[in-house]
Amino acid sequence: MSGWITELEGTATGQHVALALALLAAFLHAVFGALQKGRHDPWISRAAMDFFYMLIALPFLFLVPWPEPHMWPIFFGAFLIHTAYKIFQAMAYTRGAYTVVYPVVRGTGPLFAVFGAWALFGETFTAGQWLGVAVLLAGIFGLAAYNLVHVQVDRDTLVPALGLAVLTGAFVALYTTYDAYGIRATADPFTFLAWFFFIDGFFMPIWTWRQWRALPSSSVAPLLRRGLIGAVVAIFSFGSIMLATRLGQVGQAAVLRETSTVFAAAIGWLALNERVGPRRLALMALIAAGAVIVQFAA
Repeated sequence: MSGWITELEGTATGQHVALALALLAAFLHAVFGALQKGRHDPWISRAAMDFFYMLIALPFLFLVPWPEPHMWPIFFGAFLIHTAYKIFQAMAYTRGAYTVVYPVVRGTGPLFAVFGAWALFGETFTAGQWLGVAVLLAGIFGLAAYNLVHVQVDRDTLVPALGLAVLTGAFVALYTTYDAYGIRATADPFTFLAWFFFIDGFFMPIWTWRQWRALPSSSVAPLLRRGLIGAVVAIFSFGSIMLATRLGQVGQAAVLRETSTVFAAAIGWLALNERVGPRRLALMALIAAGAVIVQFAA
């Protein structure tokens, strides 16, 4: 598998695979966000997911090549960035409705990520691609503005929720570009992924230990079930976007992943009983159109 990924780097086929992986990551990331925002406390939900993907990653540490010495500082930096991201995300989800918070997080992320990819990797966008970015962001922030006006859930905490959502989006951009650097810094991409999931899984279970001890016994089994499902989703979601950034442009992958907002709105309507009307459907179509422009204007 590693050899196949390496062979695809820098090829037209690799670009197509990167596109498919970015779109897969978009769908799975929306599912992951809905699982964290669901019936359980977002802090506890995230802790359960992290615990399980740490366990899943453990045996793979012995199946992938050992990390090169220069990778350990990179892993430490990734741990710090992702820890901050998870804290701010959980704080935002605790204070705001999923369909309000999620579009702001995902809309802020790609804009910063495009500039990060330019600064770190020298990537540039064509004029047509910048038009696609503008269309996509107009749809995402239009959706957030519409939700801000019309969604009646968590109104008293909505303003701080939106501020935390913007901050979380900045960390999304930071980890996207930083992790893209990390997965390109090692010979085998699966070495980065296996060690990342193992290291990243420690913080939230320890941070929420007291909350775990206070849980009623009847809620433990459903939470663990959700955690296991979320862990599998997280592995495929993050793994997909990281491989996409190794095979293709980081900025382009980051933008395409934000079609997750469309999937998130559908999930919020179908699974979380959050209403979706014709105006929001039109804004979601705008997001999808922006992603298509970015892809075909390359």
